[in-house]
Amino acid sequence: MNNYFVYLITNHTDSVLYVGVTNNLERRIFEHKNGINVSSFSKKYRLYKLLWFEVFNNIDEAIQIEKRVKAWRREKKVELIKTVNPTFMDLFSNL
Repeated sequence: MNNYFVYLITNHTDSVLYVGVTNNLERRIFEHKNGINVSSFSKKYRLYKLLWFEVFNNIDEAIQIEKRVKAWRREKKVELIKTVNPTFMDLFSNL
């Protein structure tokens, strides 16, 4: 059974939030941190800091949650992050 992850990342000033979905969170965050996708939104805004993620067993459910979170206003995304990461620390090292 595969796992799918919905995640939120930001830049060093926490000013831009990005919501994504992946089946390999460690690889995907590594790609964000190293700017692998040269023309991507995350490279343009230097997004690398993992603030929040949730694991799903079903890709359709993960995509549905990703779309829902993407549609939220920034304030609601920040509230979500603070439920598990009130200091906005980079969770990547804890994976």
